[in-house]
Amino acid sequence: MILNVQELNFLYRNHDVLQNVAFEVNHGEIVAILGPNGVGKTTMLKCLNRILKANKGHIYLDGSEIKTLDTLEIARRAGYVPQRVETGRFTAFDAVLLGRRPHITWDVSERDLRIVDAIFSRLSMEHLRLSYIDEMSGGELQKIAIARALVQEPRILLLDEPTSSLDLKNQVEILSTIVDIVREHGIAAIMTMHDLNQAFRYADRFIFLKDGNIHFHGNFNDVTPEIIEDVYGLPVMMGSVGGVRCIVPGTAPA
Repeated sequence: MILNVQELNFLYRNHDVLQNVAFEVNHGEIVAILGPNGVGKTTMLKCLNRILKANKGHIYLDGSEIKTLDTLEIARRAGYVPQRVETGRFTAFDAVLLGRRPHITWDVSERDLRIVDAIFSRLSMEHLRLSYIDEMSGGELQKIAIARALVQEPRILLLDEPTSSLDLKNQVEILSTIVDIVREHGIAAIMTMHDLNQAFRYADRFIFLKDGNIHFHGNFNDVTPEIIEDVYGLPVMMGSVGGVRCIVPGTAPA
């Protein structure tokens, strides 16, 4: 087990954003956090690496309670990709190399450079190496942020809507690469997502949030149209096309 969350609560301005959230994530597993806007998906992700401090509960990351770890150690164990990526006058290579900071003790090593080179190659980003990130499109920036998290060599990836700025081809490439890396290295990934079809195609388990609580937690075979309608307020049909699991939304109630 890489992550163990117990009775997590987060309070914001006297409002319970998260209540008694509990789940586990195992080696080689991808978990999708799903639910409508404002339900607490991003808040939960930020609590998992202590960007936000929970009001109650316990979070164990790779066997250690997160409140006992310093910021540097958390960064070694958890790679975080936010929804919005800050820019600056950095080349893409330098921006990704920053992901190695938790591992650099004195100076950048040959190994650090090799790891960055390998990720650029794996994400088909070689043409961006010397481009400045403040001149990039939103989709290119998103790929840079994902690459930076991957070069951290974390035990778990925390990705907040990782494909929101990407076109269809890049969505498939990035999510397929994340799945491959998780499986190859026995790490884990948690992704907040809005696209249920993408989630069902690439994730192993799903957590549906509703009103700050876990409404459902399980795999695809346990998800029903009724669960999705309860969470989103919209009827759906579930099936598969060419062996790929999919959801077709119905008509929103008047």
